[in-house]
Amino acid sequence: MKKHFITGLVILLPLTVTVLVLGFLIRFLTQPFVGLVSNFLAQLDVVNKGLLFLSPEQLINYVSQLLILFTLFLVTVFLGMVTRWFFINALFRLGDKILHRIPIVNTVYKTTQEIIKTLFVSDKNTFKQVVLAPFPGPQSYMLGLISREAPPQCSKAMNEELISVLIPTTPNPTTGFLVMFPKKDLVYLDIKPEDAIKCIVSCGVIHPGNQPPTPAAKETF
Repeated sequence: MKKHFITGLVILLPLTVTVLVLGFLIRFLTQPFVGLVSNFLAQLDVVNKGLLFLSPEQLINYVSQLLILFTLFLVTVFLGMVTRWFFINALFRLGDKILHRIPIVNTVYKTTQEIIKTLFVSDKNTFKQVVLAPFPGPQSYMLGLISREAPPQCSKAMNEELISVLIPTTPNPTTGFLVMFPKKDLVYLDIKPEDAIKCIVSCGVIHPGNQPPTPAAKETF
């Protein structure tokens, strides 16, 4: 009975987590518009009966979410197409300058813009190198992902080259610590970032590869 329960748990847990994450993303994307679309559909009286175990109100809500997701997809594709046009691109640059001049708004906008450009455009090596970092003390180590060199001001203040490392937390790797280490204190590992994340999420149950991680023969950063 215990083995059957564990087998069922192994099957259901990833599926449950996937459904929860997808549900969160759908609610996050549709929540600002779902009330407006639901009211519009209700006024049109398109859906006046339930379906199976769904009431008319629930059915309208789900149809609204589907319409919103489809519309967001079309808008995203359209924006990707029009930004290739010179004139539209110029308008976006003008809007970008305006947003950079609005107090408070410019801080959030500039920070978000810089993060996105760093992750997806400017530096393809971001979070691609896995290291062992002495954290939280010199006698213990945690898996970390190198983001890039530390700010020059920090390295200058310490009179040595520092590296910015993201230390993800277990079992939720979406939170963590940004720690700056001297380059000589890091142990570079020949491990894929996705394998390191699996190890962190599983609390060390899943090992990267078939053998324990070993330091890479040559630094790749």
